[in-house]
Amino acid sequence: MYSEKVMDHFQNPRNVGEIENASGVGTVGNAKCGDIMRMFLDIDENGVIKEAKFKTFGCGAAVATSSMATELVKGKTIQEALQITNKAVMEALDGLPPVKVHCSLLAEEAIHAALWDYAEKNNIKIEGLQKPKSDISEGDEEEEY
Repeated sequence: MYSEKVMDHFQNPRNVGEIENASGVGTVGNAKCGDIMRMFLDIDENGVIKEAKFKTFGCGAAVATSSMATELVKGKTIQEALQITNKAVMEALDGLPPVKVHCSLLAEEAIHAALWDYAEKNNIKIEGLQKPKSDISEGDEEEEY
């Protein structure tokens, strides 16, 4: 069912909590399953993510993907963080059951939403970043998994 890594990140999630005065905060959800993920990023003057934290309301897979996503973005530049896909999150967790793939999409969108918030606060444009969806179930008929 779930890999050992998924179970480990669910039972011992990394980086849970909030960052006060975060550089960027992104909140995304999935109306179909009820999961909500909020990601907080602390980005330094060189565009490097120094800290990442999350708060997630959802299933074990949502908690595990949030935890792994924060681990993956820490120490990365904004452009490197932008390249972290739901597939990368799933691979880092040694896979997810097909019915839980949407949790990795939440993690990817939460990263993008936090970066979007950072860009808006700093009045900058991040190359390749598009306005994130607040609900990942919007238009998921076309979505590729």
